[in-house]
Amino acid sequence: MAKPVSNFRCTECGWTTVKWAGRCGECQQWGTVMEVSASTGLAARSLKPTLVSGDGIARPITHVDTIAVAHWPTGIDEFDRVLGGGIVPGAVILLSGEPGVGKSTLLLEVASKAAGAKSRVLYVSGEESVSQVRLRAERTGALESELFLAAETDLATILGQIDAIKPDLVIVDSVQTISSSLSDGIAGQPGQVREVASTLIRVAKDRSLPILLVGHVTKDGTIAGPRLLEHIVDVVCQFEGDRHTSLRFVRALKNRFGPTDEVGCFEMTGDGIAEVPDPSGLFLSRGSEPISGTCVTVALEGRRAMPVEVQALVADTSAPNPRRVTNGVDSSRVAMLLAILERRAEIQLSNKDVYVSTVGGVRLTEPASDLAIALAIASAAKNMPIAHDVAAFGEISLAGEIRPVSAAKQRAAEAGRLGFRTLIDASSGSIAAAVATALNTGVAPREAELDSAFP
Repeated sequence: MAKPVSNFRCTECGWTTVKWAGRCGECQQWGTVMEVSASTGLAARSLKPTLVSGDGIARPITHVDTIAVAHWPTGIDEFDRVLGGGIVPGAVILLSGEPGVGKSTLLLEVASKAAGAKSRVLYVSGEESVSQVRLRAERTGALESELFLAAETDLATILGQIDAIKPDLVIVDSVQTISSSLSDGIAGQPGQVREVASTLIRVAKDRSLPILLVGHVTKDGTIAGPRLLEHIVDVVCQFEGDRHTSLRFVRALKNRFGPTDEVGCFEMTGDGIAEVPDPSGLFLSRGSEPISGTCVTVALEGRRAMPVEVQALVADTSAPNPRRVTNGVDSSRVAMLLAILERRAEIQLSNKDVYVSTVGGVRLTEPASDLAIALAIASAAKNMPIAHDVAAFGEISLAGEIRPVSAAKQRAAEAGRLGFRTLIDASSGSIAAAVATALNTGVAPREAELDSAFP
């Protein structure tokens, strides 16, 4: 007989080696190389086909019933928007996010709404006791008689709870805290996460039982565990937000039953999490009089157009290296816009400190915000305010030209709905012309400020 040998295999990509390594030589992941036993010299066995009969035989696609897999709403419109209309029976949804962002609070609200609609819900917490979950439910008003709580970390016990309660919806918080006796290692390791997720997915498909899983994230923001986890689930949602602000976003990174370009807006309050169906006023800071260094752009979050105010401050400095501080915008993008303004619009900025920030903690990543950032900086440098009814969006090239952006009509319609009468976009042609248009529509500085505004 052949002597059994031990190999080491990466649980992420399948890379093998004869020695243990802390880091995979193929995918460069840490802690994924595990020992597996293999037997050499055995003849390969052929796989025998299984006899299929009855309902298991493949059917024409036109004969498949779709009524049983229709979406049913959760009662939270913003969450339904991201999911594509609601939860599909048998779907497995993975919700990830930073610690403390509000994942458990959102899913507890989903469980409460579903239980209030006479659906039986099982909420399994692997991180908190049932008393702690009950305390949070009292604070957020999520107490329902059809909402069942269980504090379990063993997969077999959770399956027993599902058999005993027969719920219509299962929520597991979180998948990294559950362990299975069929897999070696502690909870949270790639092998355990893969085994737990595969078992729950098989239960969901066999019983048409929707399951919501909470997933932890690593330091770089990716979902902890094997990459396979994101492939085998049906929907992957990401819960985003800054701890210092109350605004939260839910985005669908993968959705087999709906679009992936929708965004749900929420606000964390003392009574839990609340929907924000119209976030128009969250990112604007409007005073009675226009102030220099502010400009409004219309950002596109998924299919939703939202006005966002960009603020800039330009100050003289004697330091050899002027400061460039940004918050909510890309620092490298701002540095490029400063060079364009100095070269194409003849605005001296190389000897000044420049600070750029957004209102409300929102982050602008699309190139369509270039024009608003540049106009805010130009307004601060010239000390000339831009009128309240002016909005701008457009991408700026290195040649100083303003390029058109996607969904321009939708952005313009949203700006018009909110009362912006003057729109500065790609029709202006160049950044110099856009700066002249924006500053001419503003309020002239006071007499005492004229000397400092135009040295």
